[in-house]
Amino acid sequence: MRTGIVLKWNNLRASRAVTPERRLGKEAVTALIIHGCFQFGASMSGLFLNLYLWRLTQNLHVNGVYNIIVFFFTPVAFALGGWIAKRKDRMVTYRLGIVTIALFYLLVVIAQEKVAEWYYLFAVFNGMAAGLYWTGYLVLMYDVSTELNRVRFLAINMVVFNSAGLVGPALAGFIIGINDGLSGYIITFMVAFVMFVVASVISFRIPTVVSHHKAYYLKLMGLVMRRNALWVKGLAAFFILGLFQGIMLFLPNILLFQTVGREDLVGYLGVFFSSLTVITGYIISRRAKKEPVRKFVLYSSSGIVLGAVFMLYDVTTWTVLVFMIAFSICNPLAVNTLTSYYYGLIGTLPLKGQLKVESVVMREVFLNAGRVLSIIVLLFFSQDLSSIWLPVVLISAAVLQFVLFWLIRE
Repeated sequence: MRTGIVLKWNNLRASRAVTPERRLGKEAVTALIIHGCFQFGASMSGLFLNLYLWRLTQNLHVNGVYNIIVFFFTPVAFALGGWIAKRKDRMVTYRLGIVTIALFYLLVVIAQEKVAEWYYLFAVFNGMAAGLYWTGYLVLMYDVSTELNRVRFLAINMVVFNSAGLVGPALAGFIIGINDGLSGYIITFMVAFVMFVVASVISFRIPTVVSHHKAYYLKLMGLVMRRNALWVKGLAAFFILGLFQGIMLFLPNILLFQTVGREDLVGYLGVFFSSLTVITGYIISRRAKKEPVRKFVLYSSSGIVLGAVFMLYDVTTWTVLVFMIAFSICNPLAVNTLTSYYYGLIGTLPLKGQLKVESVVMREVFLNAGRVLSIIVLLFFSQDLSSIWLPVVLISAAVLQFVLFWLIRE
């Protein structure tokens, strides 16, 4: 009897064991550690930067324009970062991105309340810094993973990303809560600056790779688009995703603050939402070998729309919480699925992987075009948080996510 139980247990462990081809290499693990340090700082600072602007101005228009500028210049930085990655290496772009983001938050600490006066210049700097970082990291993710372990790597990346996001918002909310006025924000940005410096130092554990393929084919991507309809649909999928992301990257924290009235509660709720995302990522990393992309996208879109419907009733604490819970569970599923799917499409392009940098740049152009358009529409219809059009625009962007189902193929 006992022997049978032991055999069943061993069989169960063997069935759940990670096969050698799905295991992550040393550089993949290092990349995850770097990104974890980066996200710890970013979750502290990014979560409260829009709230900081809101506290300084009490103006939704300022926050909206700030994010429009950020998302406009991010693809510009991607194009520049792609050129650097091709001429030098993706690690050069990656480290440059970390350093410039650290410098950005150092300038925020120095400027303090003056950020509201010069918000458009800070937005340009933020967009360029973020673009450089994500160019390097997206290319690095492709390089350190394979077709066999990429789904697992992206899922673990989601777990690391949001695990760091568990601690960051809570610590930031605590710091802001125990300090008077806006001084807590400044301390938070300073801690974030230190974490970006740490990430920059660890990044030197991944060596640069000298490539003989230094040609930058960005100007030829129009020709590639005309010859690969499936890849164009993949780009269009990121445009649709951006229509929803643009609003969600700055609006939820302002809505939460308006309904609960305390920055520390916003931080603690951020911990709760990130924990839901971590659980989602863990389940994907353990169960998914090759995800059914259309099914996953359909599930995630349905969940987000269902959560957003409550916002039509009224924008109160409980409706915002229900929506954010649905978003925290379902959105990572869509993002992880689309990213893995898109990396697979890159392998179908000409020149056998030499267009990976250009593909990442094009992806960001379409993604940020959607983000900018959605924020412009939001500001056009909703001048303040009490506007009846705010939840209408939000749920419309959520419903559009169903279009993803028709843009991708198994």
